[in-house]
Amino acid sequence: MEYAVYILASKRHGTLYIGVTNDLSRRLSEHSLGKGSKFVRDYKVNRLVHVELFDDPESAITREKQLKKWNRDWEINLIERENPDWQDRTPDLT
Repeated sequence: MEYAVYILASKRHGTLYIGVTNDLSRRLSEHSLGKGSKFVRDYKVNRLVHVELFDDPESAITREKQLKKWNRDWEINLIERENPDWQDRTPDLT
């Protein structure tokens, strides 16, 4: 099984949401239907801008907690290293 740490954004440099899941497609679908998180629903954070994959849940959870402690500039730099235009990566999953 594969585990994903992901970052969603409302827009470029907008509101960010960091999450972890063992089924990224399902989780993104839940978010898009307004079932994944009240925060995501309320702030319209639905653009997948960053994903990191892990083989075990402990590593994924550790990374999620690490990212959530980062300051905003570090999170933005992480996103822009691989996704400078903040493109939605959801279509890449299919």
